[in-house]
Amino acid sequence: MSAAKRRLIGLDPGLRFTGWGIVDMQGSKLTHIGNGAVRSDASLSLAERLLQLDEGLDEVVQEYAPDHAAVEQTFVNRDGAATLKLGQARAVCLLVPARRHIGVSEYAPNFIKRSVTGSGHADKHQIKTMVQMMLPQAEIANEHAADALAVAITLAHAGDFGGKMQAAIERAETKGAVI
Repeated sequence: MSAAKRRLIGLDPGLRFTGWGIVDMQGSKLTHIGNGAVRSDASLSLAERLLQLDEGLDEVVQEYAPDHAAVEQTFVNRDGAATLKLGQARAVCLLVPARRHIGVSEYAPNFIKRSVTGSGHADKHQIKTMVQMMLPQAEIANEHAADALAVAITLAHAGDFGGKMQAAIERAETKGAVI
C-alpha cells in the first residue's frame, strides 16, 4: 500500500514580495510542482497592497489546490512599523488557505533553516543551495520562492498530517498534564 500523496504550499510573507512554493509529498519523496512570488506595488496604499497579495496568493492556491499550507512566523526587529507591515502580510498568508479550509502550520525561521540545512543560522544562499539539492528539478524563481520552498519542505518533514501530535496534546490536556 503506497503512502497518500499530499500537495503542500509553503509561504514566505513579505509586503513587497510574498514567496510561494509547491511540492508534492508521497511517503518521503518530494517533487517540485511550482514556485514564485506575488508582488505588491509600493506606490499603492497598504490596504491595496494587501489586496494584491490576497488576490495573487488566492490565484496560486486555486491553480495548485494544495492540501496543507505552512507559513513562516514573523520575527520582531527594531523597526516596529516594518514588523507590523510584515505581520499584516503574514495575516494574508494565513487567511488565503484558511478561507479554502486548508490546514495551516506555522514555523519559526530558525526551525525552517535547521530543517532544511541542519543549522538554525543558515544564510539565504545556504537555504537556496539546499532547496536546490532537495528539489533538483526546480528552477527557483527568486530568493522569496526559495524561502517558500524551504517552508514547504519543513512542512513535509515536520507536518502533523494525521493529527497524531494534536490528539496526543489533547489527551495529555484532558489528563491534566502541563505541556
